[in-house]
Amino acid sequence: MVRQSSIFNGFQILMRDHVRYNRHMILGKRVRLRPLEREDLPRFVRWVSDPEIRAHVAQYKPLSLAQEEQWYARNLEAGDTQSWAIDAHREQTTADPWEHIGVCGYHVIDWRNRSGEVGIIIGAREYWSQGFGTDAMQTLVGWGFNTLNLNRVHLHVYADNARAIRCYEKVGFRAEGCLRQANFHNGVYRDALLMGLLREEWRSS
Repeated sequence: MVRQSSIFNGFQILMRDHVRYNRHMILGKRVRLRPLEREDLPRFVRWVSDPEIRAHVAQYKPLSLAQEEQWYARNLEAGDTQSWAIDAHREQTTADPWEHIGVCGYHVIDWRNRSGEVGIIIGAREYWSQGFGTDAMQTLVGWGFNTLNLNRVHLHVYADNARAIRCYEKVGFRAEGCLRQANFHNGVYRDALLMGLLREEWRSS
């Protein structure tokens, strides 16, 4: 008789390899998600050097390109994380119809409990508040539920980031808790919200 733990371990290895070696694109309605490439890193470093963008992410100081390349190398070998470049489709253009506008991904995937933590940055300011972030998050979450067979997806967002919270609520995330005074920014403590979305809620939405 094959032990249940052996079956699970085999599944865990299979899915970790799927994440580690995944090189496929995922198409949304207005964006595509493609595996992050080394050539994308300078643009990301430039984005997180913007104080307004950095105020809403966990990165509290600018990154160097060398630091980001070290992170990228570790990320390639990890089986519990997946990073994507977000490309927006431009309707009227004679050049490349896709423009790199942000990044998103699964920071930590818990294979035993079938849950994952997600994050997203739209770094190109001209694409803010136009629905591209919502489409990217919907696409990312759908991949987690449909391809990785996750049961739960969650994220953390600062309570003063109203634009991001609206985006997550449109996707179906619900506030599950508040981490009071979790972050010190510009001389003030601020709260962080834990938001989550279950597979059954995603299917019924």
